[in-house]
Amino acid sequence: MTKITRGDPPELANVRKTVYHHYIRVDNPGSLIFLSGQLSRDGEGRLVGPGDMAEQTRQCIRNMRTVLEAAGGDLEDIVQLIVFTTDVRQFKDIVAARMEFFKDRLPTSTIVEVNHLADPGLLIEFHAIAAI
Repeated sequence: MTKITRGDPPELANVRKTVYHHYIRVDNPGSLIFLSGQLSRDGEGRLVGPGDMAEQTRQCIRNMRTVLEAAGGDLEDIVQLIVFTTDVRQFKDIVAARMEFFKDRLPTSTIVEVNHLADPGLLIEFHAIAAI
């Protein structure tokens, strides 16, 4: 049976504890799900939220949910999240949109600013690993 422990060592402050944990320990995982990078595209491949970081963030997360459900999981099963953005100055918009989806069982998280993504107009990309 999969056991997931999420936490933060008391010696290391977590200044955004409503967004992520410092570690997640997965004992006896039933399955690990590795998601490809998810972009702000709808089911037809069209860009969602041109110029709108928050809406692009929401669409990436909706896409992750769709992929995870197809693989037998859900967003709460995500244990690692890596975010690539073209503008880290919009961090607050990214976090606000993320918090609409991730409330209790938070993943570990890393955010990295990049020069550009696969196509013009894309502002953000999410990569995740889930354990179920």
